[in-house]
Amino acid sequence: MIRRIVGWVVLVPLCLVLIVFALANRQLVVVNFNPFVPSEALTTPGVGVPLFLVLFTVLLFGVVLGGIATWFAQASHRRDERTWRREAERLSREVDAMRRSPALPTVDDLAKP
Repeated sequence: MIRRIVGWVVLVPLCLVLIVFALANRQLVVVNFNPFVPSEALTTPGVGVPLFLVLFTVLLFGVVLGGIATWFAQASHRRDERTWRREAERLSREVDAMRRSPALPTVDDLAKP
């Protein structure tokens, strides 16, 4: 319950800030990935995208790249967890099989005439 409340307390103001940011940065900017194009060629009117869209796209791209990097960094932990899970399942099956099998005679049982 606390986690849900904290989520709302953080997410609602963050969303409001992002909406205000998007409304404040509606001017068009030219996005160019070619560094060899002269800057005069980029000033043609009617070409461009809103600044907030560029920033949100870069933010989303960074989040996705960070998630992918984290996923690769945790690969060894996931592999170890799979190994330990298989081992635990194997040992659990062995214990269940030993519980179902008839009891083996002990040394005391053998000593009795």
